[in-house]
Amino acid sequence: MKKILYITLSLLITIGITGCNNWLDVNVDPDNPNNASATVDSRLPWIQHYYMYAWGNASMRGVTIAGLMTQTSTTTANGLLSAWNPSQAATTTTYQNWFIGAACNLDDMIEAAEKTGAYHYIGAAHTIHAMGYMLMADLYGEMPYSEPLGSNPTPVYDDGKTIFDGCMERLNLALEFFSKTQEEGATPLAAGDSWNNGDVQKWIKLVHGLQARWLNKLSKKSSLYNPESILAALSKAPQSNAENTVMKHNNSGNQDTNFTVGDPYQNSVIWDCSAWGATQRYTRWYQNLFTNLKGKGVIDPRTGKVFPARMSNIVTGDGGTILSYEWARDVGVDVMYGTRRIYGALLNATVATADVQNSYTITDSDDMTEILEFFSNEGFPFDVSGDVVHVTYPKGSLYIQTNDYKQVKDLEYVNMRALAQSQTGGRAINDSYFYPSSASNVVAGTGSFWSRPDSDSDILTYYEMCFIKAEVYMRQGNSGAAYDAYKEGIRASFDRMQIKLRDWQAMGTANPDQHPMNQADIDAYMASDAVAKSAGDLTMADIMLQKTIAMGINLETWNDMRRFNYSAGNIGNFGEVYVNYVRPAEFSAPNKFPGTSPTQDNYWFRRYSQCAHETNYNKENARASNPLALTYENGPIWSDPVWWDKAE
Repeated sequence: MKKILYITLSLLITIGITGCNNWLDVNVDPDNPNNASATVDSRLPWIQHYYMYAWGNASMRGVTIAGLMTQTSTTTANGLLSAWNPSQAATTTTYQNWFIGAACNLDDMIEAAEKTGAYHYIGAAHTIHAMGYMLMADLYGEMPYSEPLGSNPTPVYDDGKTIFDGCMERLNLALEFFSKTQEEGATPLAAGDSWNNGDVQKWIKLVHGLQARWLNKLSKKSSLYNPESILAALSKAPQSNAENTVMKHNNSGNQDTNFTVGDPYQNSVIWDCSAWGATQRYTRWYQNLFTNLKGKGVIDPRTGKVFPARMSNIVTGDGGTILSYEWARDVGVDVMYGTRRIYGALLNATVATADVQNSYTITDSDDMTEILEFFSNEGFPFDVSGDVVHVTYPKGSLYIQTNDYKQVKDLEYVNMRALAQSQTGGRAINDSYFYPSSASNVVAGTGSFWSRPDSDSDILTYYEMCFIKAEVYMRQGNSGAAYDAYKEGIRASFDRMQIKLRDWQAMGTANPDQHPMNQADIDAYMASDAVAKSAGDLTMADIMLQKTIAMGINLETWNDMRRFNYSAGNIGNFGEVYVNYVRPAEFSAPNKFPGTSPTQDNYWFRRYSQCAHETNYNKENARASNPLALTYENGPIWSDPVWWDKAE
């Protein structure tokens, strides 16, 4: 692929809200095309990449808001999202990558494709146009839509319905162009397509799947929600995992980096946003979906593929060679009911380069019992003298370097980080273990299915379509059809994960979390009490629980939570859909979320505020778009539902 060169980063902020015609550098070198000479096949993969980065960032932050992920820090932008005390700093990256990286190239690609009759590139452009602006509507509610890519530096805003309708129309246009036969000599779509390798039929199924996803998003709009239209779209959407739209990534070294945020192009965008650094953790509520949320004591076989593990009970030889160890699985940070983040930032594990001795004074008997049990399980020698515990962290072990006993168990919150070969500390293409020390083979994290450097990005999948179908049938009162779709969605989720796990195993990775699940374990789970036994037993909570598990780190989970008002239990007759879900325990922003009852819309996190580019350079139009638009510093814009999230 040929890389389009852009103007320097120092100018990006000042032009963030202007037209795109001058954003490309002027060159005639075919390997460095300019705004006029860039071919359709050189534009499309970069448009796809920057849309995907916008989506990946939105997905990471969306599931952080939704309570699936949290941060070690309590004060960074992402840490504040986890606490539901958002700052405007969290709202820029998605906007920037969509508008500056992707959207500004769409009209130029369409124009170039029209000249040669490359109709399938026009179809792709309309599809991505719709996907990007629907992403903007999901996050920000209102957004410049009809004017932002022209010469007007202060484009007016459009409301959510206008954006929604415009995106649906773009999908119809996409279908028209995908149905055309390209002109003789036109560049084949396969030359530039990094999603479906030029398979037009997959693109068509993607479009119909998007129609189903977005029409289902209107579930609060009684006059607009049309189950039959959704089912019709689903009938033309992916019918198996072979028809999924997936962006593949790889773990190669020496990569170029994108101009918006400096992350490598070829690695997974979810990895870029979720596991590049050492700050992300999964939550207890999310893990409980896989283990015991229904109170059945059944462990989902997908648990060991999603939640990372670390080495424990490590025994090393004189030269530092690891002689033995056990794997300890992440326990998840309890952000909804626990107090650890209220106490302060979480700490990262350190490898002991020599025996480390420490002492802790513990006067609370319950705390003493808990800490001694932890030391025993970890294989840390200790003795107790009154209220004082003396512990030794053996050479080669992982431990938390702290003098505060209330932080030593942070070791149980296993780091999501996975190392890429392009990073310092990355060791091999087939080895993405997190090694906290380059001088040691001690593993502090096995990584997560969704967020390794070479994890796939699932753009639209058969398993999602199954769960949408199950929801629609449930709303219609057709519990039998809903149950069939629910069971098929679970099976499709397992099958999809197995496909990738077999790929990893074939690469020769030693990481057990990257090896396929045992089919006997899958069969036992499907027959267990964790899965609804019959159509009569099925609830909407069952459907959405399994959809949340299947979707992974994906913005659609937050979209779904908003549609069902989280755990309020006031949507239809479905009861509490997201069971045991509450605001974060550290919540302290009543001005941003002033609702006092879960049944009130503004009790919950509903949207982003506009980012600083808009409030700095397009302030008057931002102000006119929503009476709350400029209340982002300490006001309720964050709890104002976007258009599709408002009941009629």
